[in-house]
Amino acid sequence: MAEPCEDDALAAARLPTRFGEFRIIAFPGETANREHIALVLGDMEGEVLVRIHSECLTGDVFHSDRCDCGEQLDLAMERIAEMGHGVIIYLRQEGRGIGLVNKLHAYNLQDDGLDTVEANEKLGFSGEMRQYGDAVTILRSLGVGKAALLTNNPAKIEALREAGLTVRREPHIITPKAENRDYLSTKSNKMGHLIPPG
Repeated sequence: MAEPCEDDALAAARLPTRFGEFRIIAFPGETANREHIALVLGDMEGEVLVRIHSECLTGDVFHSDRCDCGEQLDLAMERIAEMGHGVIIYLRQEGRGIGLVNKLHAYNLQDDGLDTVEANEKLGFSGEMRQYGDAVTILRSLGVGKAALLTNNPAKIEALREAGLTVRREPHIITPKAENRDYLSTKSNKMGHLIPPG
């Protein structure tokens, strides 16, 4: 049985949650210059259920309906707990990499009629600023070589495959709400996310 290796970790602890007991491990961030988190449950043997989740304070903590991030995180924890093993890589790249303050500015632009990509571009950013190199490093450190990736984002799949990991996409669909339907549609139409029409 392959237990997760914590040699590259900064710190680790037991984390009881409503979904079950995980191991929370902090790893250094190379590309984002911030610490990242791995929530690990069970061993990392064979194909491992993996979610690469980018920080979303408004969705993950405050349960904003502007996005589906909080629901995606909860569903990933639930699915991993049901499976009995898996890992969530929590990358500290708020607002698709533009940071919290800029994300709030983008919210105001969205309220004025721009979509999420247009708002980021109006602020001088690309529609997608996230990088996944740190996620690959963490997965390797944990001994994950084969992933069932909980994602709708082809860029995450490609990043892991380019790094030599074996990846199978595991759809991770959240039912749209009135408040985030346009946001999810933009992610599908402009960013290539694999989200069914809703």
